[in-house]
Amino acid sequence: MRRRGSRCASALLTPREAANGVDSEENKKKKWARLEKYEDLPEYLKDNEFVRDHYRCEWPMRDVLRSVFSLHNETLNIWTHLVGFLIFAWLTVVSLTEETTIKNFTARLFWEDIGWFNTTTMNESSRSDALYSDSYARHFSNSPLLIASKDSSSIIPLWPWFVFLGGAMVCLIFSTTSHLFSCHSRRFYYFFWRLDYAGISLMIVGSFFAPIYYAFLDLPYWRFLYLSFITSIGILVVITLLAPSLSSGDYRGFRAALFLSMGFSGVIPAAHGVLLYWDHPQVIASLVYEIAMGIMYGLGAMFYVTRIPERWRPGAFDIVGHSHQIFHVFVLAAALTHCAATLIIMEWRKVLHHV
Repeated sequence: MRRRGSRCASALLTPREAANGVDSEENKKKKWARLEKYEDLPEYLKDNEFVRDHYRCEWPMRDVLRSVFSLHNETLNIWTHLVGFLIFAWLTVVSLTEETTIKNFTARLFWEDIGWFNTTTMNESSRSDALYSDSYARHFSNSPLLIASKDSSSIIPLWPWFVFLGGAMVCLIFSTTSHLFSCHSRRFYYFFWRLDYAGISLMIVGSFFAPIYYAFLDLPYWRFLYLSFITSIGILVVITLLAPSLSSGDYRGFRAALFLSMGFSGVIPAAHGVLLYWDHPQVIASLVYEIAMGIMYGLGAMFYVTRIPERWRPGAFDIVGHSHQIFHVFVLAAALTHCAATLIIMEWRKVLHHV
């Protein structure tokens, strides 16, 4: 039986040592830490021929764990989503502990300083008085929606918000662990990438819960219909992607199309919500953010499928700047943009709930 790791690391031995079968302890230690070139990889690890070097190949678990803090072509893939996971974990803790330290973060998140999120006050209507007299960012910073209330009747349900946060955290941590551990062995490779695809599906489904729940809070039939529909699609996508063959690079475009189709299935409930509440500025503001989110996901998928820019200069972006890293940045930016849209619709529904 071939020893795991010998194929990837055999280049470390000199020709004389290889001919004589010499494999000293020193060489054994060295080869575990060796970064390989694309052509030296086993077939299952050959995912992107334009990333030419700095691959970890069938490393033992100890070295895989240590590689979190070393430089290779997966370092930024690991850290972009690990940082994203920590951001969403922080948001969850803030939402659970009644802390209001989210103020500065929300001000940056909603681009308050450059005016993207400054919205004019609403005219007084039969539903309510002037509800928004300042920027949404400052309003959300002190919003009771981020604080647990002792009076459950004075606040809308928060569980859809936590479904979204939970889905985002699961997706980001699954992505992080997949990029970290998939180099360990063939078995790990297929297991963790299928786990990654399941996490993406869970995040997409979870992202629908809060906007649909709050937009159709007074329409339980439509709420149930839309949430059941997207959950069913998510389950079918996960089942489909459990096939090991679909984890290969040949199906990169198919996977991207599948996830984008899931995301764009939200166009129907979004259009329905706009038709119902087209005269509510908050709903339109939330829709704008959701459109921005869709554009970010679409751009990320474009980089993911086309493998730009590394296809233009193979080997030049092995460590920094290749398409999967750009894809990760767009995914995180889109998730935070959806967070903004969700906070808008939550605040809007809260106000209506009190009128």
